Amino acid sequence: MKKLLYFFFILCYSLTSNAQEAEYKVYTVGFYNLENLFDTLHTEDKNDYEFLPNGKNKWTGKRYLEKQERMSKIIAKLGSDISKDVPTIVGVSEIETKGVVEDLVNQPALSKYNYGVAQIEGPDKRGVDVALIYRKDIFHVTKVSARDLRIKETYAGDNWEFKSRNQLIVEGQLGGEALAVIVNHWPSRRAESRYREEAGKLNRQIIDSLRTAHPNMNCITMGDLNDDPTNKSVYKSLGAIGDAKKLNEKNFLYNPYYKMYKNGLGSLAYRDRWNLFDQIIITKELKEDKDGLFFYKASICNYDELKNSSGKYKGYPFRTYAGGNYAGGYSDHFPVVIYLLKKVDTTK
Repeated sequence: MKKLLYFFFILCYSLTSNAQEAEYKVYTVGFYNLENLFDTLHTEDKNDYEFLPNGKNKWTGKRYLEKQERMSKIIAKLGSDISKDVPTIVGVSEIETKGVVEDLVNQPALSKYNYGVAQIEGPDKRGVDVALIYRKDIFHVTKVSARDLRIKETYAGDNWEFKSRNQLIVEGQLGGEALAVIVNHWPSRRAESRYREEAGKLNRQIIDSLRTAHPNMNCITMGDLNDDPTNKSVYKSLGAIGDAKKLNEKNFLYNPYYKMYKNGLGSLAYRDRWNLFDQIIITKELKEDKDGLFFYKASICNYDELKNSSGKYKGYPFRTYAGGNYAGGYSDHFPVVIYLLKKVDTTK
């Protein structure tokens, strides 16, 4: 049964300034880049050779199971400091197949919570995709679809097509309200910024289409965007802003990670600099409407066990591989979460 959490708020968003006691259901929504969660088998037409038992990384069944156990325990922990429960919805990236995610939710830390898995294979050459895990008794999924990022180009007189990971769209009902979740993993920074800008435009097209078809639907878009909240792909192409006061019918996407990034926080580190590529962005109704589901807060889950405890990279994410050697860690990214609340009718 979903845990209930008591909040003691000065309800500044209500019609009264009196202190009130209210009871809310808490839904934790998270995202986690699992950093190369591959199985140990070769997938035809995919460049997964580094993650085979005889490959560069010597990716054995033992290492696979160790990583599954570690990642499942972290996912079970996401947001539990506030929700006192496992998360309702978690988007994941860098997974090889639906099967590895099914193995993940069947780990002891997660198996009793009735998680479903949504995933559609995309065109990535290495075979890495995105997926969504969700508690089937709480988030009632009605439709799963995906849009590939494909960009036609001409180079030296030849026509070719840039293909990247798909954007997964999962529609359903949460707390009796329509909700769509889009899971992203935008093109790497090895590619030019214009490719991520195209990913942002595609993401915005998806959200616009959902809102046109379902005017009362809340939307959450999440993922490893490979850009920070202030970059053009996020701020302009997608149109996600960090100032809630400027939300309107045109600028309707709120990014709670914008101010965190401006304050120096991040979800991954590179060359002594923090980036915040991992973001969860919401439509304005979740920020403004307190009568139904509404946004409470966002956070970066930089738990102690997810950090290097010593050395040159102390405080950085504790990776599975470091410097080409097996380190037995988690990921090069920290997970992120938001909390959605819905007031409980205690008169029934």
